[in-house]
Amino acid sequence: MIELLTTAEMGEADRLAIAGGIAGIDLMENAGRAVADAVAARNPAGARVVAVAGPGNNGGDGFVAARVLAERGYRLRVLLVGETGRLKGDAGQAASRWTGQTEPATPAALAAADVVIDALFGAGLDRPVQGLARAMIAAMNAAPCVYAVDLPSGINGTSGAVMGLAVEAAHTVTFFRRKTGHVLLPGRLHSGNVTVAGIGIPSSVLERIAARTWINDPRLWGERFPLPRAGGHKYARGHAVVVSGPAFSTGAARLAARGALRAGAGLVTIASPCEALAVNATASLAVMVRPVDGAHELAAFLADPRRNAVILGPGAGVGKDTRDLVLAALAAHGAVVLDADALTSFADEPEVLTAAIGERSPTTVLTPHEGEFARLFKGVDEDALSKLERARKAAAASGAIVLLKGADTVVAAPDGRAAIADNAPPWLATAGSGDVLAGMVAGCLAQGMPGFEAAAAAVWLHGEAAAEFGPGLIAEDLPEAMPKVYRRLFGTLGGVSSNSHS
Repeated sequence: MIELLTTAEMGEADRLAIAGGIAGIDLMENAGRAVADAVAARNPAGARVVAVAGPGNNGGDGFVAARVLAERGYRLRVLLVGETGRLKGDAGQAASRWTGQTEPATPAALAAADVVIDALFGAGLDRPVQGLARAMIAAMNAAPCVYAVDLPSGINGTSGAVMGLAVEAAHTVTFFRRKTGHVLLPGRLHSGNVTVAGIGIPSSVLERIAARTWINDPRLWGERFPLPRAGGHKYARGHAVVVSGPAFSTGAARLAARGALRAGAGLVTIASPCEALAVNATASLAVMVRPVDGAHELAAFLADPRRNAVILGPGAGVGKDTRDLVLAALAAHGAVVLDADALTSFADEPEVLTAAIGERSPTTVLTPHEGEFARLFKGVDEDALSKLERARKAAAASGAIVLLKGADTVVAAPDGRAAIADNAPPWLATAGSGDVLAGMVAGCLAQGMPGFEAAAAAVWLHGEAAAEFGPGLIAEDLPEAMPKVYRRLFGTLGGVSSNSHS
């Protein structure tokens, strides 16, 4: 698993490392040298490098990087935002080791730079940048190439928010672990290519920090992923049910059903209103279709314990009928995935949905986009909270796994665990892709994956399928790209023979 750290957690990692006997100046020397190595790897000796240093530890890293690069034959200038006398502790010591001239920072001084090292602010920035610092950030953004130290200046290290104005780095060198602000938008867009450098902090401090946020990739959930086995059969891989909307809006349910089937569910059935039965049956092959009208019939249909996962919402319509269907599903025995209209239907009475979720032990997964989230979780949809914090609060309040969609999809569990996706290509933003994702979540749940891992796996697979297909993607393409994704994944997780299931 690859941990992501908040600003506070990274500060604690530093503190624990120093308390364990590692000198702070040694950490700073290692950090600065890592930045110098990154610059030197891509730029020839003799290049004109300007380091923009702030008055804190980030500035100290910049002084070290400048000294090391100067020793290697680069032409260095150091511009300080603030007064030399404000450099204290390790940063002051690093500055004292710099034998070149330290100049007062001015935007004009960056004009001739081939490379700029952004050592102005680190991950701890929590207020909008103003004055000279803002002017220097604007000037850095006009430079040919910027290397950010730890995090682009102007980005909040925890939320990824732009604090007024932020550096647009080509490369970022961060330390020990990536920060949540490197992965959450818009911070990811400002970070460029991110390199993680070990600077001497032992991995053992992670146990003390108890970080609860990870990059969403197979190292997080792979051990719980159900690999097909030679003795397996479709009935052992679960039965997902997709509740269809009326005749004029069946496409979303069919996309979800296809997603569930490709995600590995052994059987998938569309529970269709009678009015939509013909269109659903005509448009489905491997997916079964059964007549199910209203909440009472859905409850009876889901009473069969073999039907162990159900999706509601895609194309369902907003209103009382959908609310009743949702409540019937939540009263049943299996896992429930609520998407789209199933969420919006409770916008005026979210407490009813929360109460129904709280009365059950099986997994419930909510898959809102930002608009649906804002309608359903008015109490936590605050501008001051990051996407990660909002998803966590919503999961804790609802008792459900919350999958908050976007280019930086966050999956959060009620117990505080969270995963952030970083593999979604831009062409995934297309109509119907969310319906396929909801189906993929249900497909993973039907096979017995725990809720958090199932949601996280589905998000990763969804992104990989989009990347596999490439530009021009439409939602129907996502399930068809899955076989190539599985071939790679199964190879990573241990392999599976081609005749391993039926």
